[in-house]
Amino acid sequence: MFSPRRRAALLASSLLLGAALPCTPATAATSTATKSVMKTSATPVKTTAPKPAVKAAETPAVPTLASRLAAVTTAKSINYYPVDGSWTWMWMHWDPNRIDADLAKAAALGADNVRIIIFPTTFGWPKPYDGYQQRLAQFVNMAAARGMTVKFTLFDWWNGYNEVQNSIDWANTVLKRYRDDKRVLSVELQNEFNAGNSAAVAWARKMVPAMRSSFPTMPLTFSVDGTSGAPGMAKIKTALASTPIDYYDFHMYGNSERALSIIQNARATVAPYPMVIGETGLNTLQNTEGEQAAYLGRVFEAAKAAGVRSVAPWTLNDFATGSIPSSAVSRIPAQYNFGLHRVDGSAKPAAAAVKAGWTGAAMPASLMDPSFEAGVNQTPWRAYMPELGLAVKTQSMARTGKWSVSLTNTGKTSAGSPSYRVSPIAPVKAGQKWHGEVWARGNATTGTTQIALSWFDAGDKWLGGASSNWLPNGTVGWTKLVVDGVAPAGSASLQVHLKSGANTGTVWFDDAVISVS
Repeated sequence: MFSPRRRAALLASSLLLGAALPCTPATAATSTATKSVMKTSATPVKTTAPKPAVKAAETPAVPTLASRLAAVTTAKSINYYPVDGSWTWMWMHWDPNRIDADLAKAAALGADNVRIIIFPTTFGWPKPYDGYQQRLAQFVNMAAARGMTVKFTLFDWWNGYNEVQNSIDWANTVLKRYRDDKRVLSVELQNEFNAGNSAAVAWARKMVPAMRSSFPTMPLTFSVDGTSGAPGMAKIKTALASTPIDYYDFHMYGNSERALSIIQNARATVAPYPMVIGETGLNTLQNTEGEQAAYLGRVFEAAKAAGVRSVAPWTLNDFATGSIPSSAVSRIPAQYNFGLHRVDGSAKPAAAAVKAGWTGAAMPASLMDPSFEAGVNQTPWRAYMPELGLAVKTQSMARTGKWSVSLTNTGKTSAGSPSYRVSPIAPVKAGQKWHGEVWARGNATTGTTQIALSWFDAGDKWLGGASSNWLPNGTVGWTKLVVDGVAPAGSASLQVHLKSGANTGTVWFDDAVISVS
């Protein structure tokens, strides 16, 4: 799985915004509103504030480092850009009414915090423009009116590590009005920081103490990209041992079937410092919406089991075609499809999973699509070894509802049999007792038809499995197949397979049950 957020090194020298012209848009179609921001600080940008649906928050009390850090580690955070103006274009093509409507949608899901990313080359370098600072202040006000705090990420799409004093001065200017504003929870000094870059590390070792001196109650962090994972965070911890940050921001884009193991390893790597999951998600271009929902459900449940209390999906919205500024990011089609909501504003199934995670409710049973009634692109189940026989949804036979899954004329090799497979939402640990069942019926069946469990370790090595009784060959009515097994030592993930091998007839499966005790 690639990291959907790895960009700084690729983009810093070739982006739409050059260092000499920090506010020049990527296209010739520069809006009047954008041009107005390029004026000097003596000419403030006029923006029209939306009418919030709720009363604006009262002026907050002065926070402490401890109070802010406690809020960070429990925040129900959402990563945010508008659907039609992402990354730098969010600020350049400012649309407060759109933003306010999106914040309302996030709050309705249970979010109480929003992460936004601030770009030096957009806001003005080395001195921030007043107009952009006004937009930032307006965003904080709008979030507060929706009952949400804000996290800031600075220095994205930027690599001027030799400009230490300018960096300090720029950050001080942007942050000074939020020094004692508890609506702002924390500052991430750079998104997906590369601790293998010696210039970046030298810069960070000066930035951290400078920011701590200016903003002693503001928690500081760096995030790590989804590819580097726990080893990447370990490098940051080692590199900044003399100037430690307050908490670590883990971007979780690994295999969600092993989410508990991945999160536990990451947390242990940075202990005793707190850790949050600052980004996680799955795109729905290369995966189904059902798989995305199950992915986020697994991450939320695994984080809870691991004692990590803040999980932030990437991102609230899909992005419209052409709405990502010209860059390495815009050239990756999957980047447009990580949203909890589609471009038309409708919610994907993932939104329900996130709402359950944020509100403490049970994950919806529909995430597992146990009776195969989910619509097109809405199921987490997928075909396994389709070259030996493709499992397909069908209305030709159903025990309940309208749909079942069938396999016809299948093969079988030493590597296994074709199947329809899924992994549970609940985290997988050694010693658990797992139960699976499914109803099956056959028409002129041969070979072996059953439900099976397979466990794997953190490195995806098969550890063992358990299988049910066989469906009798021939033409058989609906028959329950049942399997029970105990997860072996080292188990990190489980796969459930509805399989049928060497079957010259047809088998149907319906009404699956997967549970753990």
